[in-house]
Amino acid sequence: MEQKKHTFAICAYKESEYLEDCIRSLEDQKQDTQIIIVTSTPNDYISALANKYELPLFINTGKRGITEDWNFAYKMANTNYVTIAHQDDLYYQDYAFEAIRYLDKHSNTLIYFTDYAEIRNNATIYDNRLLRIKRIMLSPLKIKKFGNSIFIRRRILSLGCPICCPSVTFVKSNLPEMVFTSGFRSDEDWEAWEKLSKLKGRFGYNSKVLMGHRIHDGSETSAIINDNVRNKEDLQMFNKFWPLPIAKFLTKIYANSEKSNELNE
Repeated sequence: MEQKKHTFAICAYKESEYLEDCIRSLEDQKQDTQIIIVTSTPNDYISALANKYELPLFINTGKRGITEDWNFAYKMANTNYVTIAHQDDLYYQDYAFEAIRYLDKHSNTLIYFTDYAEIRNNATIYDNRLLRIKRIMLSPLKIKKFGNSIFIRRRILSLGCPICCPSVTFVKSNLPEMVFTSGFRSDEDWEAWEKLSKLKGRFGYNSKVLMGHRIHDGSETSAIINDNVRNKEDLQMFNKFWPLPIAKFLTKIYANSEKSNELNE
């Protein structure tokens, strides 16, 4: 039997009503891939789904938090290619096939990521203002040689975070043992991309919509916005690229994008 190259590591938290839909979308992948579940909130609901689909379940008994859980998921995957799947999201049938095909061709890739749709009130949204802005920001990476350019990657990230975290596949052989930095709650992904953007290697961008990212009131993103953590971390991130006065200005502009996470928009 051919050894699998890719793992979906699902981060499960409490009792999400969408977890089984996420699992089913991974089971339906055209490309054979490995699926595991990791959690720091073990319960009968998660265990029952792991048993139903015969998936390995790993319990994080160490420090808990978004970054800690993601790093744990990354560590538990025993393949070189790893996608940290968010329990509320859906992955379209070609996701793993496209990822593996790209990564086998470009061995120097650090991270590979795709375009995505939003899922709001069970409706799939392929086009809105936020998605258009992110696609414009990432458009330079459609030119393959720019994926290797530290300068281009950092210019893109200096204006915000257009990379959808659950769409990312990591290449462990080209990356540090821990990708995410503890202490971040809102911009943990942006901080990771900023750090990785300084490394030699490729950011691989697939402009096909290959996953659906769910926006709902119970999501961690919505909770973070509501307690104003995001503005503080946004300023910290912009300040990595710009002098403080410019960083403050950009943070105010960027705050308007939070409205895109409201379900009634």
